[in-house]
Amino acid sequence: MTSAGLTAKRGGPLRGRVRAPGDKSISHRSLILGALARGTTEIEGLLEGDDVLRTAAAMRSFGAKVERLGEGRWRVEGAGGFSEPSDVIDCGNAGTGVRLIMGAMAGFPFAATFTGDESLRGRPMRRVLGPLSQMGATFMGRSNGRLPLTLQGGELKHLSYRLPEPSAQVKSAVLLAGLHAQGGAQVIEPEATRDHTERMLRAFGAVVEVQDKPDGRWITLPGGQTLTGTKVRVPGDPSSAAFPLVAALVTPGSEVTVEGVLLNELRTGLFTTLQEMGGDLVISNVREESGEPVGDITARHSMLKGVSVPPERAPSMIDEYPILAVAAAFADGSTAMRGIGEMRVKESDRIALMAAGLAACGVGVEEEPEGLIVVGAARGNHAVAGGAEVTTKGDHRIAMSHLVMGLAADAPIAVDEPGMIATSFPGFVELMRGMGAEIS
Repeated sequence: MTSAGLTAKRGGPLRGRVRAPGDKSISHRSLILGALARGTTEIEGLLEGDDVLRTAAAMRSFGAKVERLGEGRWRVEGAGGFSEPSDVIDCGNAGTGVRLIMGAMAGFPFAATFTGDESLRGRPMRRVLGPLSQMGATFMGRSNGRLPLTLQGGELKHLSYRLPEPSAQVKSAVLLAGLHAQGGAQVIEPEATRDHTERMLRAFGAVVEVQDKPDGRWITLPGGQTLTGTKVRVPGDPSSAAFPLVAALVTPGSEVTVEGVLLNELRTGLFTTLQEMGGDLVISNVREESGEPVGDITARHSMLKGVSVPPERAPSMIDEYPILAVAAAFADGSTAMRGIGEMRVKESDRIALMAAGLAACGVGVEEEPEGLIVVGAARGNHAVAGGAEVTTKGDHRIAMSHLVMGLAADAPIAVDEPGMIATSFPGFVELMRGMGAEIS
């Protein structure tokens, strides 16, 4: 896949059984915890996109032995901690990677310098650096804690930290720092966010206490713990599975099954929402793998209706709002998505870019400071007009979402800078073409 641009156009129905690439969140964490642990960690199904490969390279820089054994199969030999890197840690486009790695290294007595691509260098890091500073780490960087920056780790003290807004990345950074803090760490989250770090810490032998109280969820990591290498099987990423599933819902005559999808209840907000919209979405063969629930999801073409998405659902689907906006474009009535201000500080301002792309393709849309309202085309008894070239600002989810929209629009839809799709979904175009999608 190059940066020359891609175009999607309407063709026949989409059909097939496919497997989504490994979950990106779990892939990052398996490498980081494997490097922090003592002994061998064997990983199956690792997402081999650029974001995760950057984290693998970073773990090598911090002293772990990380090797690829085959497709999706990796081995990490950890030494029970990090050692000082000899060069700058370049995290590319990986916001999750850099924030978790900074938390993991904060408890070691050395400095490390982090950078990334243009997009990552523009993203604020203060939400992570704030609590890490309270624990005793120091840093020097650009304004608002933007990369490049140097983080000085050392002896950390216990912190009980209440998240000012839902963020699994900030929670995870504090918990990882707590592994090497005197007395551990505690995080209080007003709204539950994805809990992969808590689950995976337990898989590596740590004690993590979780209590649901009237003022939120209290996660406590006692101090003085050592991680032990283990086996990890990475399930399919629900954020990636969303693209072929929504494509099937909006393309007439389609039926697509995505196998082995992560069904953690803190990650399935999109699937719940699509079912509320009338989507024929069936989950089957539910089982547990590496402490996480997984299953197969089948989507069939459906007449969707607009809904109002509860704001409290946002943490469970924050990465899926761009593709939800595409489903909403084909629905009957308006779909209101609010409480999603977090989208403005992702790889791009996703609210602004989705609003612009939808409008360019003839979809009624209203942008709010922390929300997006999409007026579906179905009531007008016509498809989405399409016919636009969409600016993605190098954001992989913006690119994939508009390509899916092009598969059911009246006129083709083109996107610029599609090369970044490989950061989260290597093989996206090939997978979609294999089901019958017209993408060139």
